[in-house]
Amino acid sequence: MSMLQFDEDAARHIRRVYSTPDVVQQRAEVLALLAARPDERVLDVGSGPGFLVASLADAVGPGGAVRGLDQSAPMNAAARDLIKDRSWAGIDDGDALTLPYPDAAFDAVVSTQVYEYVADIPRAFTELRRVLRTSGRAVVLDTDWDSVVWHVADRERHRRVMAAWEEHLVHAHLPAALPGAFRRAGFRVTGRHLIPLFNPTYEQNTYSALTIETIARFVAGRQGLTEAVVEAWMTDLRERGADDSYLFSINRYCFVAVAE
Repeated sequence: MSMLQFDEDAARHIRRVYSTPDVVQQRAEVLALLAARPDERVLDVGSGPGFLVASLADAVGPGGAVRGLDQSAPMNAAARDLIKDRSWAGIDDGDALTLPYPDAAFDAVVSTQVYEYVADIPRAFTELRRVLRTSGRAVVLDTDWDSVVWHVADRERHRRVMAAWEEHLVHAHLPAALPGAFRRAGFRVTGRHLIPLFNPTYEQNTYSALTIETIARFVAGRQGLTEAVVEAWMTDLRERGADDSYLFSINRYCFVAVAE
């Protein structure tokens, strides 16, 4: 298993991806499902560049408290800069398997695009339950990479690229297992939601256009994929944008649960 490494360059790229209209809309939907209220204590597991932490801090106000947790130092530096004027919010170093907080410390917990990178899901969800008060809320969003639709000329080449891309994950098809993971950890699932990202045209400031770059950097040299093959894959997608035959969609699956 070879995970993505979020160094400073990767962190800058992730901030660009998270700033696209696609992901901004996804974040708005997640915020609506969590429904953080004034004065609540909220945790974001895998807070990345901190956009969600900032929005949560605005939702709970100075009477509340928000913590973001991430294991990437460059991500945490960016997040701390983003929230520096919100004294009731903070960013901590750590990961999903050992949450550095007391039992029942939070009213709500959110995690987006994180657990697909976590090997021990039962342990991670036990930790999630531990830090939530009884009747506290959890919102978890992850991707099933089988849900990707990308219009390409060479489907076999595309299959090889996407197979190599799945090496960056521990669980490329996690969402179907999340309700059971919640239940076994002491939660009751109360909501199951689909949040699609749909790019019917090629535009640079979209999730898919920027993800083409991310995938290309990761897969070159893996599973026999040469730089030339990867470049041809990228060129095909971009040329489809030029002749208006581009289409991309992917599904994010979001689950809402209550701690029992």
